[in-house]
Amino acid sequence: MFNNLSERLESAFKNLKGEARINDLNVANTVKDIRRALIDADVNFKIAKEFTDKVKDKATGEKVINAVSPGQLMVKIVQDELTELMGGEPAEFNITGNPAIILIAGLQGSGKTTFTGKLANYLKTQKGKSPLVVAADIYRPAAIDQLTVLSEQIGVDIYAERENKDAVSIVQNAIKEAKSKNKNVVIIDTAGRLAVDEVMMTEVANIKAAVNPTEILFVVDSMTGQDAVNTAKAFNDRLDFTGVVLTKLDGDTRGGAALSIKYTVNKPIKFMSSGEKMDTLDVFYPDRMAQRILGMGDIASLVEKAQQQFDEEQAKKLEKKIRKNQFDFQDFLDQLQQIKKMGNLKDLMGMIPGVGKAIKDVDVNDDSFKGIEAIIKSMTPAERANPDLLDAKRKIRIAKGSGKDIAEVNAFMKQFEQMKQMMSMMNKMPMGMGKGMMKGMR
Repeated sequence: MFNNLSERLESAFKNLKGEARINDLNVANTVKDIRRALIDADVNFKIAKEFTDKVKDKATGEKVINAVSPGQLMVKIVQDELTELMGGEPAEFNITGNPAIILIAGLQGSGKTTFTGKLANYLKTQKGKSPLVVAADIYRPAAIDQLTVLSEQIGVDIYAERENKDAVSIVQNAIKEAKSKNKNVVIIDTAGRLAVDEVMMTEVANIKAAVNPTEILFVVDSMTGQDAVNTAKAFNDRLDFTGVVLTKLDGDTRGGAALSIKYTVNKPIKFMSSGEKMDTLDVFYPDRMAQRILGMGDIASLVEKAQQQFDEEQAKKLEKKIRKNQFDFQDFLDQLQQIKKMGNLKDLMGMIPGVGKAIKDVDVNDDSFKGIEAIIKSMTPAERANPDLLDAKRKIRIAKGSGKDIAEVNAFMKQFEQMKQMMSMMNKMPMGMGKGMMKGMR
């Protein structure tokens, strides 16, 4: 995510490396490089200039305080300005009402239908809501089919009228259906086009007028950069939407949409998503995004993802087993399954400060754990619970069962033993340090 922009900004800060203090010359050089980096990321020139002018005004003449280098001070200034440019504080998402009505708009191909499914899953699993998704795209039968598949996948009801060509009446009937079935959120997936046209705008405006939505979310394909911002402006002029959703952040994203859209339409970014999995939807935090753009990672989001997936009681039982040095292969397999539920592996690793840059050219596949899983699943329950049972004969059988070489099985066993030794060392740390570290692992 935003790898090129991150590299260009890092390069710009090198102008201040080794400097004793900030001065007009090194500020000017740094600001010029930052402006070029933003324009290269497809940020509008006017926005890029205004942004760097603010950075320059704040940086010029600043004295370096104790233990803070000029480079660090400039990074902090840029971080604060990036956060402000993207909205400052995270925006509230209004799901009050009986039912709350959420209207989804955007161009065809922006990821509207997939986002509709993700949002329904988020409201169901994270907010305890009972959503109804509505297929209001009367032009593309595949949209109804796609939403049907997604709704079945996440266990959410769908409302569709395949023969009805009046989108407004479909939506009105869907709300009646929601009330009769005690659904407290209605999410309306509207039709999109390859480009903005009057028919689409009129239709979605008529739906808005008919149902008075609680939220109107405009879905933006973040890979389209400045074009997405221009489209957002056209939609906002007609719909006065309440928030923006950035999709496809796992692609070749230059960053222009994320950095420009709040400035252009003065509406907050509320969600961001990547991939096709239904659980890859995140609330948008401007400060966290600024940190990630500047290569600082995003530990807060990583911890939140972990808390959503890891059961507290299970974590306590695991801690007791680790303290007694009884951590086994089944425990390890369970932990792998939990990590996989947290999302894309490379994205997760990129949230750790310093790791994103290190793995930017590394192909981190979500199937990286499959070999380990195959080895553990080829063991008997007794072998999983008692690693000491694994003699040479059993290892040969496990290698055959998992389709691995005996060398790969032995290498995994060695890594597992090293991990157990590390856990054992943590138990011996004084003053509860080991306990604190293990809690941080949850």
